[in-house]
Amino acid sequence: MQKKRLQNTHNITDWLPTTAKEVKAHGWDKLDVILFSGDAYIDHPSFGSAVIGRVLTNMGLRVAIVPQPNWQDDLRDFKKLGPPRLFFGVTAGNMDSMVNHYTAGKRLRSNDAYTPGGKSGFRPDYATVVYTDILKTLFPDIPVILGGIEASLRRFTHFDYWKNELKPNILSWSRADLLVYGMAEKPLRDLVTLLQKGVPPESLNTLPQTAILQDKDAPLPKNKKWEDIELFSHEECLADKTNFARNFKHIEEESNRMYPARLHQVCGDKRIIVNPALPPLKENEIDYAFDLPYTRLPHPRYHNKGAIPAYDMIKHSVNLHRGCFGGCSFCTISAHQGKFISSRSEKSILKEVKQIANVEDFKGNISDLGGPSANMYKMQGKVLSICEKCKRPSCIFPAVCKNLNTSHRPLTEIYKKADKIPGIKRTYIGSGVRYDMLLNQDATEQEKKTHEEYLKELLTKHVSGRLKVAPEHPSHKVLNTMRKPSFSLFKKFTQQFQKINKEASLNQQIIPYFISSHPVCEERDMALLAAETKSLNFNLEQVQDFTPTPMTLATVMYYTGLDPYTLKKVYVARNKEEKQNQRQFFFWYKPEMRQQLESKMKRLGWFDVLKILFPEKASGNSQKTKDDGFKSRERSGKRKKRH
Repeated sequence: MQKKRLQNTHNITDWLPTTAKEVKAHGWDKLDVILFSGDAYIDHPSFGSAVIGRVLTNMGLRVAIVPQPNWQDDLRDFKKLGPPRLFFGVTAGNMDSMVNHYTAGKRLRSNDAYTPGGKSGFRPDYATVVYTDILKTLFPDIPVILGGIEASLRRFTHFDYWKNELKPNILSWSRADLLVYGMAEKPLRDLVTLLQKGVPPESLNTLPQTAILQDKDAPLPKNKKWEDIELFSHEECLADKTNFARNFKHIEEESNRMYPARLHQVCGDKRIIVNPALPPLKENEIDYAFDLPYTRLPHPRYHNKGAIPAYDMIKHSVNLHRGCFGGCSFCTISAHQGKFISSRSEKSILKEVKQIANVEDFKGNISDLGGPSANMYKMQGKVLSICEKCKRPSCIFPAVCKNLNTSHRPLTEIYKKADKIPGIKRTYIGSGVRYDMLLNQDATEQEKKTHEEYLKELLTKHVSGRLKVAPEHPSHKVLNTMRKPSFSLFKKFTQQFQKINKEASLNQQIIPYFISSHPVCEERDMALLAAETKSLNFNLEQVQDFTPTPMTLATVMYYTGLDPYTLKKVYVARNKEEKQNQRQFFFWYKPEMRQQLESKMKRLGWFDVLKILFPEKASGNSQKTKDDGFKSRERSGKRKKRH
């Protein structure tokens, strides 16, 4: 075994500088780029500001990071490094700051996983906008470029759940000069290359995967290769929710195309122009970002300030790919990372596993070999020319695309090879597994064989006693709206799980995730969920109330009450009482919930559910409900629905 690298052998110059003293230690007297981030600075490929900092440094630039600057004092954190030669970069961090700050019930969280000690209060609401406004006030002549998930998903008119209103694109709102959306390494490298050649920032108006503002009556920058789609203006969206819904259909379709159109939208006297995203990264391009010389550690400034929970969770994990073709209606991954999968090479992945194996505090267990979804590594269309024309949001809903190669063999081989690396005891899979691909009856015989091999390898060697999967709901109508597979597939997967566990003499659990208050979900749907999960012997742990976040289908439904693809009305639980009434069915087994749920079900005549949840209370009562006994399916049109 190689000699282990001690963590205390690093010098301060192994990190990007965060103070004037550290800039001097690097031997620099002037900076080219200064990055401001709402997260603590962790020099690891799972943290966006570290990746961008390393990419720019690799290009020969002098780059500093100012993590979690104080925006409430005399603004010394914004002034201490002076103006950079090229631009300021601003990101709220790895999460939207409002999702980071507030629960689904809009209560302020008491912790922040991206801050030492898990402490809250180290970033403002709408951090991207607050930081940018300060920088433009202090240094009005220095360009500010936005990046990160908060800016990326707010690039058009969007619904803000926390203010309960439509907000304009974030460039209009923040006064920034340019936005790089999605995974930004390649577009930012292209941008810097042009800046280094002397191209003025105001001329950078046709760079792929960027957004700019211009006067609304000015002609669009010329690019003969791009198709153009004009969206309803911000003002038209404010006047009519239907316009906002119609916009989303275009936005989602284009974000799921390999070669999308250029979208533009008027807002006041300006027009935001969102240039098409770049094609998925090739293997060598994604390897480049992961193979840069990260220390994989938090900056020394956090010594003795407490653990950083987000870092502790991923420090011994390895990301295999980017993108997700699941297309779930409540998820933002495809809108930010893209639908198409960009996979790292086996060589790059195993190199990172070896690096982890040589870290001082490593105990031998890799916590996750995964990605946005655990089992999409190396998957793409069998005939790529078909993918180039496709704009469906999901490759696996309502059925697995026949053009999708779902072979799991490359992934199984990664698991096996990682396990053989000296110093590795076990490699676990912490990311969520998409079981609908593993149970696809329309797959080729060769693909089915790899599915069986993968499932056996996964369940016998890579589960730490508990496997996370996300059926989300048993209701067919809710699952259709979520773009998730039938609950019958989850039952089938559970049977397979139990069978393999029994054969291997293992005592492992499935931990299912469920969501309440998703658009179209009604209170009775949650009662049926409670009964269904009790029948399967699940006492639910991993549950959440639907939280509307910018740029998702479900959020547009929540705000408009419409399905953007059909413009038909959908039921939405919006007020606190409706949401609480749904959520309480997750916890039917708790004594404090029992009496109120019993009373409610008797009052509503839901004796079919009552006799499953609390059979002793329903015995002797033969009254039938409108659904005539417990069934997972729903009969539409029988009940009056609120819209």
